[in-house]
Amino acid sequence: MISLTLTSLVQLAVLATPTTAQTYDEAYRNAAETGRPLVILVGAEWCPACQQMKQVVMPQLARDGELNKCAFATVNTDADSTLAGKLMSGGSIPQLMIYRKAADGSWKRQLFIGAQSPSTIAAAIQYAAKEALDNPVKLTSGE
Repeated sequence: MISLTLTSLVQLAVLATPTTAQTYDEAYRNAAETGRPLVILVGAEWCPACQQMKQVVMPQLARDGELNKCAFATVNTDADSTLAGKLMSGGSIPQLMIYRKAADGSWKRQLFIGAQSPSTIAAAIQYAAKEALDNPVKLTSGE
């Protein structure tokens, strides 16, 4: 009984991570207001690689703290094909996009298409977070 309760608590903790906390609109606003990197995972429920990214890679990054430095959202091609179509480059999924603020104030995109190893994705997110946090957006009232 105790192990069942602990398992349930761990599952709830994973569900409460940034991997499920924000819609695309919320993550976009968060990135625009804070200058944090915007990390978007575009996938589908039927895609095994997408499910691995969503259920294994992203929770690992949330536990390690990398996603806490970012604005993060998932976009399901089945649930929101219009938004997914606007975001995607090419037709392959999963696609992981990282938008980060560059030193010149523009937003740069890193794109990872296909299943990636957790260490590769973690390194990209860590780099994007460091760059964005080193070069924060300067917001003034009225912007």
